[in-house]
Amino acid sequence: MKFGRIGLAMLVATAFTVNVGSAAEKDPLAPRVPADQMAAAKAWKNPMKATPDNIAKGKEIFTGKGTCFTCHGNEGRGDGPAGAALDPTPRNFHNPKFPTAKTEGEMAWVIKNGSPGTGMISYVPGVISEEEMALVILFERSLATQP
Repeated sequence: MKFGRIGLAMLVATAFTVNVGSAAEKDPLAPRVPADQMAAAKAWKNPMKATPDNIAKGKEIFTGKGTCFTCHGNEGRGDGPAGAALDPTPRNFHNPKFPTAKTEGEMAWVIKNGSPGTGMISYVPGVISEEEMALVILFERSLATQP
């Protein structure tokens, strides 16, 4: 059986469903990176600059090829169609505390490795490249400044 990227993302998200319905994100600022890997994750520096053009490219990947929108929603509020079935719900990147609580390296680690105990799977290198991941992170971090 062959699935497109969106179908695969929705299938995987559904496979991790614990509770059908909308469950609140559990401790949205809790670390997702294992303690023994935290220093390396925090040391990662985004090679891309947060320019309007790069943020727009990140949004294009987020809402397209990266399939992030299926769980996180088009605007990154954690309200995507596949995310509605997840417990805990996907991250809401509009949380104003998020950029100070999470480094870009921690975000990169989660995109590369997934997040145990959630529906977040690994997306690098299977779905997006490291460069595309860096752009997505710029977009996600820009959302905390928007209501």
